[in-house]
Amino acid sequence: MTFTPQHIAGVTTHTRRGEIRHRFCYGVDYVLINPEAPMTRPRLFSRNRFNLVSVHDCDHGGPIKAGRGANWAREVLAAHGLGERALDLRLLTQPRYLGYVFNPVSFWLAMESDALIAVIAEVSTPFGDRHSYLCHQPDFTPITKDIRITAPKSLHVSPFQEVRGSYEFSFDIRSDQIAIRILYRNGDEGLVATLSGPRAPLTTTGLIRASLRRPLGALRTIILIYWQALRLKLKGAKYRPRPSPPNSEVT
Repeated sequence: MTFTPQHIAGVTTHTRRGEIRHRFCYGVDYVLINPEAPMTRPRLFSRNRFNLVSVHDCDHGGPIKAGRGANWAREVLAAHGLGERALDLRLLTQPRYLGYVFNPVSFWLAMESDALIAVIAEVSTPFGDRHSYLCHQPDFTPITKDIRITAPKSLHVSPFQEVRGSYEFSFDIRSDQIAIRILYRNGDEGLVATLSGPRAPLTTTGLIRASLRRPLGALRTIILIYWQALRLKLKGAKYRPRPSPPNSEVT
């Protein structure tokens, strides 16, 4: 199935709940691609080779820097009962920018006849850890915007939060836009993170505009993460050392 790579010039928000309140909102650039198809356009975008903007299989699907791309995602889906379904895979991710990559969260979207059947939320941390959350309905019926999927928190993501509680995922994947919401609950503490934006063809002009509006790409993301961590520390948030990551790759 032919799929034109897309650019989501979106917005991400984080709103912290509990004793110490905190909120931020930033523009962010994601790409939505078919991870199993070769791509030659636009000129400033590449698969598995250096460019202004690129997506590399080794950055996704398995350990950081040792990913296996779509093969890994297919194996995860098959292990959970989706091996016999004719699913189209899409990868929603922040691309490398001049070779540098860091993705707080990427999403493998498993589609069947344009319906969203399953999502693998691939979470990575500045500490070099990664864990993924497989989201689906108990009977693998389509995931619509009103569906809420819960999973226990398994990975240490922020030094200012415990590895306790649960996530609640919601996905609104339309032909013209994307909206994803992740609610973290831990008693009175918690966090709401969102990603939303319109879907548009990935073009050279769009990539140049994004580079001018949000320079440095993924490097900007990691800089902003440390800036927000400093702000939380100055507000008095308790620092928690990094525990050992979970043994399993997927929850």
